[in-house]
Amino acid sequence: MTTHSRPDSCSRRPGVRPPQIWRGWLAGLGLALVTATGFAAPAEFWVAPDGNDRADGTREQPLASPGMALRKVRELRRLNDAKVAEGGRIILRGGVYQLAEPLFVRVEDTATAVAPTIFESAVGEQAWLSGGVPVGGWTKAEAVEGLPTAARGQVWVAEAPKLGGRPLALRDLWVKGSRATRARTPNGGEMSQLVGWDRKEQFATIPATLVSGLRGPGALEMVVAQQWEVAFLRVKALTVTGETAKVTFMAPESAREFQHPWPQPILPPEGGGAFHLANAIEFLDAPGEWFQDPANGRIYYWPERGQDPARDEVTVPVLEQLVRVLGTLDRPVEHVYFRNVGFAHSSWLEPNRSGHVPLQAGMPIVEAYGINPPGTPDKKSLENQAWIERIPAAVAVSGARHVGFLRCEFRHTAASALDLVDGVQDALVEGCRFTDVGGNGIQLGSFQEGGVETHVPYAPQDDRVVVARVRIANNVLRDTANVDWGCVAIGSGYAREIAIEHNDIADSSYTGISVGWGWTKTVNASRDNRVHANRIRRVATRLCDIGGVYTLSAQAGTRVTENVVDEIVISRYVDRPNHWFYLYTDEGSSNVTVRDNWCPEDKFLQNANGPGNVWENNGPQVSPEIKRRAGVQAAFKDLVPADPEPRTVDTPRK
Repeated sequence: MTTHSRPDSCSRRPGVRPPQIWRGWLAGLGLALVTATGFAAPAEFWVAPDGNDRADGTREQPLASPGMALRKVRELRRLNDAKVAEGGRIILRGGVYQLAEPLFVRVEDTATAVAPTIFESAVGEQAWLSGGVPVGGWTKAEAVEGLPTAARGQVWVAEAPKLGGRPLALRDLWVKGSRATRARTPNGGEMSQLVGWDRKEQFATIPATLVSGLRGPGALEMVVAQQWEVAFLRVKALTVTGETAKVTFMAPESAREFQHPWPQPILPPEGGGAFHLANAIEFLDAPGEWFQDPANGRIYYWPERGQDPARDEVTVPVLEQLVRVLGTLDRPVEHVYFRNVGFAHSSWLEPNRSGHVPLQAGMPIVEAYGINPPGTPDKKSLENQAWIERIPAAVAVSGARHVGFLRCEFRHTAASALDLVDGVQDALVEGCRFTDVGGNGIQLGSFQEGGVETHVPYAPQDDRVVVARVRIANNVLRDTANVDWGCVAIGSGYAREIAIEHNDIADSSYTGISVGWGWTKTVNASRDNRVHANRIRRVATRLCDIGGVYTLSAQAGTRVTENVVDEIVISRYVDRPNHWFYLYTDEGSSNVTVRDNWCPEDKFLQNANGPGNVWENNGPQVSPEIKRRAGVQAAFKDLVPADPEPRTVDTPRK
């Protein structure tokens, strides 16, 4: 491994707060949050699932909705009432709050350091803000056209909840707290292999046996694994000829999928060419699978052993977003915190409308194509252009300072869980648990989404828009990226002075921690980030081209230190089964220090890096003390669950 010294040009810029200073400041913020209940007399508003929004909001007469409690605190602040001189506490009694709309924290909810606004569960209780609704009225299904013989007598049926008089469209369903599987073939974690992939004519060729029993394409989807991402393509037509079937796809995703150069599936024998088909009644042939009839909205489910839909809790999501914190650069939301609050059951229906073709980390492509001759003003060798959107999250924060999430729970999300979008500075995410997340567990910073081509270096003139000085620490992330397999546990785009430390990550379909965006050596908004003492295991369960810790682009002063990366899991279906790395500095990574990280062998990649990187003392020889210190710290050990069996059909690589 070559070691480079850091050039003088990358020394800390004047006026930049050193990491140890802002980390200490944020630690103080966390302490203030923990001790907020010790304030002399903050205004208290109690909320309970069986409360009444016309009540006074006392413990004895609680309100029904967190939004009404927030309004009451807001009004006290508007009137400069002495009751909120020491802050406002919104205390949520335990139970599930079924949200009819997202909880909206506005500029007018801004608080102060000495008088913050805090949402918290009552002591010893757990409140859940849920975007889901129950599904009842389950009965055994009678004769259903297209249902496989093996499923007859096994499948239950219920009417989907209605929204605006119409059955709710669904992509997710949970039974007894477990995510059910959309009816698919092959079953379980198995995949089939593409026979052909014609980018010019925009069609795929697959084995005819997979679709021979279908009455038609209906709402059929093809899910294609392509190196570091996965695409959801709605099927337009099927044409069977002999032993193969030609598959064409709906617009707009057909053009997006076949015109973008990266990533693309690699067909056998060079690659896996893996895919599966989903969302047809003919595929409902195994316990744990479900299907929604698009014509009438009915839901069909084959229960797993021990489940009884007539008695068990069955939940479907209605809301894409549960909480929205939205300020402006001139008037940010400040000093609003969530403590010990649960967020669950978010929806994501965009793939129903336009498919889903992501570029990386789940960011959906809007338009992409190859360019010839190659080259842009920033990068002479660039051979493609791409414009992207942002994958949604259950909880999203924009234009905010001094906000925090402490010991919160995020689970059962269709897309990402928590998003610090833009203009978020001096924030804290600590001691939270993320479980069963369809997209990214935590995503933050700019991914150059919107109207600017995504490879253009992000360097806004107004520094306030850059996500900065965020501490993400002592969180536990399990089973992330289980819908969009190309998402990550923690993903930071363009951001600066981000501390990602002492987190415990396991069972993610792709990369553990990703920092940076843009594939560029040009100086940009990213710098002085810190990835330290995280424990990362059992990642890459479904895709390849991964790193336990992964970086992109120039980010002066960024340090990747004292992490533990172990048990990389590679599925036998991936395109490049040897293309995985414990530590991976990808294209344009510059002025990054990678030091004292433990992993069981020296399997690293430095791909098309820029100048100034430092690699020192990484591998199995690293001190056992560093290995012992990685992961959550002592005060948060209670968050770490007992290890389950790895979620994969293959064997972990130690």
